[in-house]
Amino acid sequence: VNGLMTLGFTGARQQTELCNESLMLEKLPACGKSFEEMMKKVDSKRWCNLTEFIMYYDNFTQCTEREANNASCFWPNPLAEGFITGIHKQFFSNCTSEKVHWEDPPDEILVTLILIPVMLTCAMITLVVWCSKRSDIL
Repeated sequence: VNGLMTLGFTGARQQTELCNESLMLEKLPACGKSFEEMMKKVDSKRWCNLTEFIMYYDNFTQCTEREANNASCFWPNPLAEGFITGIHKQFFSNCTSEKVHWEDPPDEILVTLILIPVMLTCAMITLVVWCSKRSDIL
């Protein structure tokens, strides 16, 4: 068993050593170019709506994964992540989420939401005390 485990760890170490980072970095721009061509089909005002381009983005991530694997590299890895981050900056830098402005509910709802748990707690305490005094019946 130890021999198999050692062989497994050695195989994983060899996989890391065989990663051809320069080949991967050479091939990843083709994925970006393909994604850029597909994104031209989407109006730039809709780039923040993921449902408009989810298939294109899926193709892009599969391409980056395939190219990393073809170069015998793990995916994701820091170099691929850096490339993907660059694509995100190129297309999605204006997609900031709007801050949500929280408001208190109307007083009637707020009072109800506070009183229900208080009343239930009081009812449960009353029930427990009442049952503990009537232990002769139980």
